[in-house]
Amino acid sequence: MGKNEVMVDEIPFPSEFMMNTKPLPLMGHGITDIEIHFLQIKFTAIGVYLDPEIVSHLQQWKGKTGAELTENDEFFEAIVNAPVDKFLRVVVIKEIKGSQYGVQLESAIRDRLAEVDKYEEEEEEALEKIVEFFQSKYFKKDSVITYSFPATSATAKISSTIEGKEDSEMEVTNANVVEMIKKWYLGGSRGVSPTTISSLANNLCAELSK
Repeated sequence: MGKNEVMVDEIPFPSEFMMNTKPLPLMGHGITDIEIHFLQIKFTAIGVYLDPEIVSHLQQWKGKTGAELTENDEFFEAIVNAPVDKFLRVVVIKEIKGSQYGVQLESAIRDRLAEVDKYEEEEEEALEKIVEFFQSKYFKKDSVITYSFPATSATAKISSTIEGKEDSEMEVTNANVVEMIKKWYLGGSRGVSPTTISSLANNLCAELSK
């Protein structure tokens, strides 16, 4: 393993990712999993890449410990809302049908939108397109799904790479849906991966104390 890689549950992640000609360092990582009868089943490994400039938007949390930040949803709200480039790389550990993944994503986002009364026709259409994008795919182990969130617009680009197939991608232009995708992965206590949330809190705590 080269110094340019970080191992996340035996899966190598590049230590930085180029987005809009700027290198974004890996600021947090973890896995999604479930425990069934004391057996841990791992689904995906996640890497969160953020523009280092994000630290300037988080100054009010300087001096807090990683553990305190992990518990602080306002801190993660600030990460979601910070106007910097963000990139998520999700690598499949346990194979899953794209339709299953799409439906999981859709229901998590729909519930969050409904909670804040932002689930209208436009949001429903945007979610239908996401489900459609994943529908026919089959994610074998090591397939990659990425989400790019540019600082300059409220859109997101979703792409998937499945071994032996050309990359496919789509753009999500509904700002409410984009916000909730970010919150699904980066949303503090309600994020889909507690290990990623705690890793992000600890790494940003270290950055803030520099």
